[in-house]
Amino acid sequence: MLSPMAAIETRGLTKYYGRDRGIEGVDLEVHPGEVFGFLGPNGAGKTTTIRLLLDLIRPSSGSIRVLGLDPRAEGVSLRRRVGYLPGDLALYGKRTPREFLRYFGRLRGDEQPDAVDALAERFSLHLDRPIGKLSKGNRQKVGLVQAFVHDPEVLFLDEPTAGLDPLMQQEFEALVREAALRGACVFLSSHALAEVQAVADRAGIIRDGRLVAIDDVRDLRAKALLEIEIRFAAPVGANEFAGLAGVRDVSVNGAVMRCRVEGRADPLIKALARHEVESISGGELDLEDIFLAHYGPGAGQEITPHAD
Repeated sequence: MLSPMAAIETRGLTKYYGRDRGIEGVDLEVHPGEVFGFLGPNGAGKTTTIRLLLDLIRPSSGSIRVLGLDPRAEGVSLRRRVGYLPGDLALYGKRTPREFLRYFGRLRGDEQPDAVDALAERFSLHLDRPIGKLSKGNRQKVGLVQAFVHDPEVLFLDEPTAGLDPLMQQEFEALVREAALRGACVFLSSHALAEVQAVADRAGIIRDGRLVAIDDVRDLRAKALLEIEIRFAAPVGANEFAGLAGVRDVSVNGAVMRCRVEGRADPLIKALARHEVESISGGELDLEDIFLAHYGPGAGQEITPHAD
């Protein structure tokens, strides 16, 4: 049964291009006020999913609801309530950003020149130069202003920070947080793990057209793995460390040991104290590695999407 509380919901969503699979059996439920990160490599099915949600392409099977509406039957009214930044943004090169944004405002029926000016100032975007003369980063800013300017209830953002410098990425992250605080649902598709980790409440990973995991980002952080390299004064054996609680993927090359640690490091520290240690280095794995460690092939867990 479809949930009346979900901003985005799919059941068994499938798209085939002839015999080639785009996505298959995708079940999603994303709520108002939530930032959902949709992770996957290029070609995994991220853009296909967004285009299906917007009814830009039609599914082979499955159901879709956005804000409780069927995008196919009620697409015109729905599109006034959503913002969309495509991954392959195409703009009218001879128009200025101001002209372009005014045109789209008229299509929506809600020109907002003050809001355009405010967002342009935040992104340091010049509104009166022809778009064709703008850099890739500045063209991306035009697309972001277009997506955010009317305070949509749902935002679909496909690779949104492409071409942005670090300062503008921070401004984008601030906008996403502000949108979620006012109750908007933000569906952020990316292969840039850092931007998803910075703003997402939950994240899902899609591989080869199938959604393989969904989890709360905070829960993933609680499962965080440390990847550690220890240099000893003399060679050691791997067997001494491989059976320790929370220690996995132990490899030893002479006096250098590499391993991953989940949870408390106390068992490893006590074992290391029996040896002369020259150095310890390492850091926390990124979100993709955490996903794959807990849900990927060989992880010993069933790969089951779930929503809180």
